[in-house]
Amino acid sequence: MTVHSGTSSSNNRESGGVQVIARAAEILRILQKHPQGITRSQLTNEVKLARSTVHRIVGALIEEKLVDSIPPNGSLHLGHGLLPLAAAVNSDVRRELRPYLEWLHNEVAETVDLASFVDNQVRFIDQIAAPHRLQAVSAIGVAFPLHCTANGKAFLAALSPADLKNALPKKLPALTPQTTTNRTQLLSEIAQIRDDGIAYDREEHTAGICAVGAAIQLPFDELIAISIPVPLQRFYGIEEKLAVALKVVMQQIRQHYA
Repeated sequence: MTVHSGTSSSNNRESGGVQVIARAAEILRILQKHPQGITRSQLTNEVKLARSTVHRIVGALIEEKLVDSIPPNGSLHLGHGLLPLAAAVNSDVRRELRPYLEWLHNEVAETVDLASFVDNQVRFIDQIAAPHRLQAVSAIGVAFPLHCTANGKAFLAALSPADLKNALPKKLPALTPQTTTNRTQLLSEIAQIRDDGIAYDREEHTAGICAVGAAIQLPFDELIAISIPVPLQRFYGIEEKLAVALKVVMQQIRQHYA
């Protein structure tokens, strides 16, 4: 009589389950790179899996509301079921990074913002306001564009060339007379930000408000930025001090997650 162990089949099932999760995660990452939507055929080409496999995984993700299929052509987008998960992650990030924001706030005595990179926009998730009557503040949850904000340009500098191309709109709208609308000029500035680690907004998003910002990649590929917005009257003359303090806190955060 031959006795067959169930260990091998159990291991195969476990390995197959892990593989499905990895493939589903890859599909979600591809959809993240296409906020305008992508067809199932395009997704199949990018993920390089059999069409039947992609359709099966996408169907399960749609059922769990992690992917949305939008009429009339059924283009695929990240689903609203991800929002509660993202909110939970943001909550953890806010809690972990709050001491660093407080240190920076005490160091520079100005407003300090924490933002995440969401759908090719700057999304504010935490803030400590300046202890001055004249202060620069933004509401939590508000989204700002990338090309004319310090934290947005810091995000752009942290992206790969392909992601950077996807993130920038073909036309860069001017929000103030100081906004850079020339794509070549902006790309040159982004290259400089990569070298220096600090991005600047000199009244490019809002007249009378300037800022410094820096971005960092956290575990699980989450991209966050810290910025210090300051009214024009106080900014010039202290921008170097702000940049130095921001570099210090970003290095502390890198060491925290190392």
